[in-house]
Amino acid sequence: MEKDIGKIQKNDTTNIVLRIDDFAGRRGFTIREFVESERYTGFTKAGVRILASDFAKFKEMINSISEDDMKEDAKEDAPVEEKPESSDAPEQEKAESEDKKDSGKEELPDY
Repeated sequence: MEKDIGKIQKNDTTNIVLRIDDFAGRRGFTIREFVESERYTGFTKAGVRILASDFAKFKEMINSISEDDMKEDAKEDAPVEEKPESSDAPEQEKAESEDKKDSGKEELPDY
């Protein structure tokens, strides 16, 4: 079974295709690039496949993203302000660097 859900244009020759399909006897949700050019027309290796057994977790994660999460912040585009130099600046930068190392990776919820 193959059921195309939709596509998003990436550029002039490439679309991102979302589809439900069976591969190796297992149903899944596939998000993959599809190229249409003079040299090649078809799916590329670029993409991901979510097995049907994991789809509920995937859907929950996607649905946890709000429209506000996807809005571009003006703050992110603004230039970064320079901090004034102080006599203990190298020590302060070292401490900030160590704090970042201690924090490690962002903790993600388990779905």
